[in-house]
Amino acid sequence: MADIVDKSWEVQRRIEERAKRLGKGRYGRVLKMARRPTPDEYSKVVLITGLGIAAIGALGFVIYLIMRYGPGVFRGIFGYLGL
Repeated sequence: MADIVDKSWEVQRRIEERAKRLGKGRYGRVLKMARRPTPDEYSKVVLITGLGIAAIGALGFVIYLIMRYGPGVFRGIFGYLGL
């Protein structure tokens, strides 16, 4: 039983050492300078992200429509090409 307790204390010690070094690594300076966005900044980010997602979805839908109905339209305009 004591062996399990000793191992768990060792794991706990390693976790705490990693947590102490968290702010001192490559991203430490970035993490120290980071702050929470204001509600205005957050709403702008959400709006722009939503518009981007909608634009990509609309583009995909247009491509789908072209692939689905485009060949029939071209056959109607140019006649049967024998393809």
